[in-house]
Amino acid sequence: MTTALQVTLLRHQREIQEALRRAVMNARGAALSSGASDLQAFYGQIEYHLGWVDTTFSPVSSNPGKLLRPTLLLLAYEASGAWGLTTSTEVFESHPCNPSLPLHSVQSKCGSGQAQFASASTYGQQGCTEVYLSRALPAAAAVELTHNFTLIHDDIEDGDTERRHRSTLWKIWGIPQAINTGDGLFALARLTLWGVLDEGVEGAIAARLGAVLDHACLVLAEGQYLDISFEERQDIAVTAYVDMTSRKTAALIACAAEMGAILGTSDEEAIKRLRGFGHAMGVAFQVRDDLLGVWATTVESGKTPAGDVYRRKKSLPFLYALEHAHADDKRYLREVYQQEAALTSEQVEEILTIFERTQTKKYCRSFLAEQCRLASEALASVPRTNSPVSSRAIDDMQTLVHFVEEASKE
Repeated sequence: MTTALQVTLLRHQREIQEALRRAVMNARGAALSSGASDLQAFYGQIEYHLGWVDTTFSPVSSNPGKLLRPTLLLLAYEASGAWGLTTSTEVFESHPCNPSLPLHSVQSKCGSGQAQFASASTYGQQGCTEVYLSRALPAAAAVELTHNFTLIHDDIEDGDTERRHRSTLWKIWGIPQAINTGDGLFALARLTLWGVLDEGVEGAIAARLGAVLDHACLVLAEGQYLDISFEERQDIAVTAYVDMTSRKTAALIACAAEMGAILGTSDEEAIKRLRGFGHAMGVAFQVRDDLLGVWATTVESGKTPAGDVYRRKKSLPFLYALEHAHADDKRYLREVYQQEAALTSEQVEEILTIFERTQTKKYCRSFLAEQCRLASEALASVPRTNSPVSSRAIDDMQTLVHFVEEASKE
């Protein structure tokens, strides 16, 4: 059964994947046309990380990830009005190929390259891409490439050997090559962003998009610095952790929403509200992950129950409990998290008991609910347009809020 969340995340997945492939293929083609055949493996590593090929660079079908950030960018673009390009859209009751998706007849750019109106028999087939999306797709691809550059470096810094059930890039090709591939993705993301100029976006808007993305990358790096520094510290306040999360996790999500809004409207208030939505959602996603890292079952999340406790991760539950526990419990938490030996199941149970005594789960759920409330309020304050595409996008964004909010409930 297709859920509302799946519909939201899948709505523009094809267009995003096509934009990503164009970006990588164009860069590869330019490099190889100069006779640099040795660079095949460099682009192969990029494609491996993106889930398109295996370690021999043969095509595979694997999990590309949720594509949350580019999806949010496109939804914010639609929600803010898509630069007035969707006002003539007709919305039908169902989609012939996928009943869970609304069918809308919009001006399209089909595989033939000719603009036409998509009909009930052609919409979603033969590579049709809605013209109004073309304005924002280079930015969506740029944000996703940026996100993947951070993942490659994050895997190295954390020593993670698996991502999306496959070996990480550095584990296969070594740390030096993985660092370089991550750097290449960062550069490719910036080059891809300038593709908005080819879609008719004004130079001043393109420059603003570049500045927003660069600032997000700097803030993200600040957050990563804080996160790494926290590993050696025992005095981390909850407020410091939230600040770190606002930088490391929320910065690029807020950036995606802001970039989509900048492409969709000149209304600065709408841009501000959508950025606020993205920031609140970025923090909420991290808090949700922290909750699931301690209390979710394997069935619910695919994670090991209390996995973050076994890994001694200094996430929000641990830090809140450490701040609010009695002296003996504080001493126990510090000692156990500093011991060299792996935690036993008995130690984990005692930590969970301390979490219960300090009402840590209740606090985390309350904090998550507050972030979701802020996101919903920001979304509700976005000026509405007369476009059904805009209304649908706002509904989709609220679906994301409801999904995250579920973790705040009993």
